[in-house]
Amino acid sequence: MFYQKSIQDILKESDSSLEGLNEIQVKKHIEKYGKNELIEKKKDSPLVIFLKQFQDLLVIILIFAAIISGLSHQIESTFVIIAVIVLNALLGTIQTLKSEKSLESLKKLSLPHVKVIRQNQLQEINANELTVGDLVCIEAGDIISGDGRLLEANHLQVNESQLTGEVESINKSVDIINEKAILAKQKNMVFSGSLVNHGTGKYIVCAIGMQTEIGKIASLLDNTKNRKTPLQKNLDYLNKQLSILILIISFIVLILQLFIVRENVLDALMMSVALAVAAIPEALGSIVTIILSLSTQKMVKEHAIIKNIHSIESLGCISVICSDKTGTLTQNKMTVQNVYVNLQFIDHFNLQNHDHRILLKTCYLCNNAQINKEQRIGDPTELALLDLIHQSIPIKTIESLKTGELPFNSNRKMMSVSTKHHLYSKGAPDILLKKCDTLLINGEKITLSPFQKEHILKQNQEFAKEGLRVLAFGYKKLNHEKLTLEDENHLTFIGLISLMDPPRVESQEAVLQCKKAGIKPIMITGDHIITAKSIARKIGIFEENDLCLEGQKLDLLNNSELDEILPRISVYARVAPEHKIRIVEAWQRKGKVVAMTGDGVNDAPALKQSDIGVAMGITGSEVAKDAANMILTDDNFSTIVHAIIIGRNVYEHLKNSIYYLLSGNFAGILCVLFTSIFILPTPFYPAHLLFMNLITDSLPAIAIGMEKNDQDVLKYPPRKKEEALLNKCALFRISFEGIIIGLCTMASYYCGLKINDRAASTFAFVTICLSRLLHGLSSRNEKPIYQIGLFSNKQSILAFLTGTLLLHLVLCIPLLQKVFLIEKMFIFQMTPIYIFSLLSFCLIQVKKMISNK
Repeated sequence: MFYQKSIQDILKESDSSLEGLNEIQVKKHIEKYGKNELIEKKKDSPLVIFLKQFQDLLVIILIFAAIISGLSHQIESTFVIIAVIVLNALLGTIQTLKSEKSLESLKKLSLPHVKVIRQNQLQEINANELTVGDLVCIEAGDIISGDGRLLEANHLQVNESQLTGEVESINKSVDIINEKAILAKQKNMVFSGSLVNHGTGKYIVCAIGMQTEIGKIASLLDNTKNRKTPLQKNLDYLNKQLSILILIISFIVLILQLFIVRENVLDALMMSVALAVAAIPEALGSIVTIILSLSTQKMVKEHAIIKNIHSIESLGCISVICSDKTGTLTQNKMTVQNVYVNLQFIDHFNLQNHDHRILLKTCYLCNNAQINKEQRIGDPTELALLDLIHQSIPIKTIESLKTGELPFNSNRKMMSVSTKHHLYSKGAPDILLKKCDTLLINGEKITLSPFQKEHILKQNQEFAKEGLRVLAFGYKKLNHEKLTLEDENHLTFIGLISLMDPPRVESQEAVLQCKKAGIKPIMITGDHIITAKSIARKIGIFEENDLCLEGQKLDLLNNSELDEILPRISVYARVAPEHKIRIVEAWQRKGKVVAMTGDGVNDAPALKQSDIGVAMGITGSEVAKDAANMILTDDNFSTIVHAIIIGRNVYEHLKNSIYYLLSGNFAGILCVLFTSIFILPTPFYPAHLLFMNLITDSLPAIAIGMEKNDQDVLKYPPRKKEEALLNKCALFRISFEGIIIGLCTMASYYCGLKINDRAASTFAFVTICLSRLLHGLSSRNEKPIYQIGLFSNKQSILAFLTGTLLLHLVLCIPLLQKVFLIEKMFIFQMTPIYIFSLLSFCLIQVKKMISNK
């Protein structure tokens, strides 16, 4: 077992070294061990997916209709129904395969990254490129990729709950374990999928992919079910209600046909079954999936990855955005502005000066970032300190000097490293100063007086007022090797370094858009309250009469006190990760939908607690990305606003598509009901209804879903997540538009009835098809067509032209006339069809103009 072997033995077995693998070894190992991926449950083949399309209840009803049609000696109708069933199955198969491909591409975009040492150089690679023998560097916030034996462990704590069931993090070490140990006791090992909660370390990969511990139980992952989003629940409820309603109407039509019209049983059954098929919008599910899939691609272009396509519409409900400052609202390009040492500013470092050398050494040792040619790996603040060092002195690596490390965490707000004889620390000035007893002045350690401490804190405040981030540095002699938190006391203060991370240019506009949209932006930071307020004011988050609350003061408030002042608080400073959860819960108590951004391992609980967790794609830890619903590939606050615009538009587009389908189906139902009640010839034959279902339903509905994003959506407050898809306004809109199309269709039907029964049916069929194709252009928005532009959606024009062309082919080609039971007519006889189709379009447009006024 790996945990019982020495590091030398493992290096030998895996054909590796302490310098890592070289290119030849990497290629050889990947060929031997494969990629670091879990083999997912075998996916259905295209043929199986195609056959599954016939399991749907609605398709079974269609097959039943085809049988009835055959028994009625309507061979052409039988052929059309079967053709439509097969075509629908093909479209469903293609869409399923496209969705799977889309989801696979999203998974690749959100692949975890791993820091490996290869040929003695630190590199960042995708987790699936990891192989046996690789040396991996880890720190708090990382997800372990591949099982491995630890080479280094600096206060390393790993959460292995998904493997062991133990919630508490495990303290890791590098010591060999001689006796046999269960998984939870293998403290010198790390396992794939585990979360690094604290510390840093390095391990050699011993197993990847299906050979890992999690790979052995990978089959359990395939059984995980996702919770349904509000939209999915809404659609399920809608389908259920419509199905019940339409089955009742179909039954009424069957009774009317049998006992009033005195049709034979087969014809009556054919009419009622076909009506049910036409009335139920069975294309709705695939249309929703197509629109959401297209929207995920739009969001990728806007630098946002949605992990579940059904979560997109939830973005439109966001009413509060709690955002980190660094990198999200600011540029995350830290540069050193001021160096304060010997209680004075310096323009450059003098390497002959002892104090200057100590400060540079502390900057270098309290640093886990690396710069390898063009690749910059690590925290932006630490990279800025490296830039400062390289400008001052060409220091070669002194990593070997480190004997221990106390990694930075957001509670202590400092980090320390030890060498053979010294401890070096960096951290927040107010925190580090409390741990200092002496001050370094001109190479001598003198007692740090209250006056000097006040002077340093005053300088820190001056920096903070300018929106600068400030780090303090200290050191002391150390007489032992084992490093503990107690060693971070009785330090000697060295100096301060201020850094600038300027606000992003686009942040101010994004914040303004949020406020216009009824969304409250809140800045949360671990920075000093003065720095936080300064940046928030520049961006526009902090305004007059707003409050800025520190984490310590937040702790003193009970829930009712916090709820009372909550709407006025726009900035939280000096917060710990647990404060974020409390802020989210406070807003949720007020019924708000909260988006929370985060990048650290400690942010994961807050990301899960929020309605939409947003992780940083560049600086974010793998734990944060795993907990989030959305990942920003540019770590930019304005991307969240762009995502909200897409989310709101997606919901509007879906809503318009659904209303279009329901109003058209309602028109068809009204026509059939009218003719049944008044014992008139049937307005639509089964083949007509199927043509309407396939052409006039799907094409325009998909085109409506591809409507361009409307920036005006930000002029309205967020949608409430419990808002019903079919409210009173929606039902009125559907009913009104359905009645208008139905009346115009029946008016055209009466014109045809003067010729003969088949002509009446032809007039009704063509009129309702043309009316619905025109209605597709009208349903793109609640505004009239002249406001949104007739040609602004090319897909809608294409859907209209395609539908009109196919309809006229049915009218003109003798074979299709026979199949669709179309009455042959001269062009002048079709004038009523065009008049009534245009009339329905014009009446709906007039209603839109009146409503908008």
